[in-house]
Amino acid sequence: MQDDLIELDKRYYIHPVINYHAHEKRGATIIKSGDGAYLTDIEGNTLLDAFSGLWCVNTGYGHESIVEAAQEQMRTLPYATGYFHFASEPAIKLAAKLVEITPSSLQHVFFSMGGSDAVDSAIRFIVHYFNSLGKPTKKQFISIERGYHGSSSQGAGLTALPVFHNNFDLPLPNQHKIACPYSYRLAHGDDADAVITESVAALKSKVDEIGVDNVAAFFCEPIIGSGGVIVPPKGWLKAMQECCNELGILFVVDEVITGFGRTGTMFASEAEDVQPDLMTVAKGLTAGYAPMGAVMMSDHVYQTIAGSESNSAPVGHGFTYSAHPVSAAIALEVIRLYEEGGLLENAQKVAPFFEQGLQALLDHPLVGDARSRGLLGALELVCDKQTKAQFDPSLKLPEKISDAAYKNRVIFRSFADGILGFAPALCYREEDFAILFERVKKTLDEVLADPDVQAAIS
Repeated sequence: MQDDLIELDKRYYIHPVINYHAHEKRGATIIKSGDGAYLTDIEGNTLLDAFSGLWCVNTGYGHESIVEAAQEQMRTLPYATGYFHFASEPAIKLAAKLVEITPSSLQHVFFSMGGSDAVDSAIRFIVHYFNSLGKPTKKQFISIERGYHGSSSQGAGLTALPVFHNNFDLPLPNQHKIACPYSYRLAHGDDADAVITESVAALKSKVDEIGVDNVAAFFCEPIIGSGGVIVPPKGWLKAMQECCNELGILFVVDEVITGFGRTGTMFASEAEDVQPDLMTVAKGLTAGYAPMGAVMMSDHVYQTIAGSESNSAPVGHGFTYSAHPVSAAIALEVIRLYEEGGLLENAQKVAPFFEQGLQALLDHPLVGDARSRGLLGALELVCDKQTKAQFDPSLKLPEKISDAAYKNRVIFRSFADGILGFAPALCYREEDFAILFERVKKTLDEVLADPDVQAAIS
């Protein structure tokens, strides 16, 4: 059966973000089941998931109450359109709940199917907003180097990772970048105020270069996720909001990865009292149990695009599965588990074990940096701790690490530039972290023993 599935996968299934022919040669790793923080593959191996699927299974696997919420909704009403004036009870309740738990500046919700189309929707709403204001020149967008904002036709241009641009004619001419607040690789990286000041100055300079009458919005993640889990200093996000307010451009926070307890508070924005004009969410919204995302919108943006008695034209944007009632019912139960089920409280309690485990690995010969906030963190591997030099790509270090980690029964993200990303579920216990770091250290030791790796660091 396993061989048959692998062959069918090779023949028919196009996977995201891989080389297709390389996958045909390698074949799929097939996951069969999950329970809590653990997965079981089709061969019966039990693996500790230290990445919550793809930053999303914040609750952990196998919550019966989530399954029951989905089953009940499927039996009652498996689908309801959100088009025109139709709605369903779970979608309405979820919209109200999201307004309750997100920053107070956000008063309205548009539902998408995930993070990428949430970002794409935000872009469309922003274009509509400035056209409605009679400011049609404001069509330029700014984001951050190494940032990730999905892989839609426009969002992938705001994303600043080359793999999402190659052969896709991206970024678009109206998409611009400023430097990443990458403290580990900045000469003054240990000076938080200097890092923040530099980012604010970079944004002001870029707006001045483009022209303030041409810039629509600035997009950022509170913690740069797929770009290597880059953790800006505390105060950075608030400073960027204040800069956008001063410049008269919209401030958009992408909390697709950082939302729903991932960084210690329900949203990373909450920790700094940040008040965005728009916010995108997904992943932890349903904990990956069903597809769903959302754009949270301020009342000012909403009222501007809402039309009037003299202009009753519809806002022509929507998706067939927007506000899907089953996804909404799942999201309501997931949020209940964060709040009433103790998951958010548990995440706050165990976060110190996560941070301590990462920091302890700084003693390892391969580890140059350890960084985290809440249950989102990274180890950055270098071949020279003094110069912070990275390993040559020809060494294929990420593949070596991924292979060794899987043999040691642990799953995390091994990025192309030697950064290891971790996003353990909010249900992790102290003993799970002990297992995690034992297996990570064993993986690093095995990779260190590789003759090619030894040659690179000597």
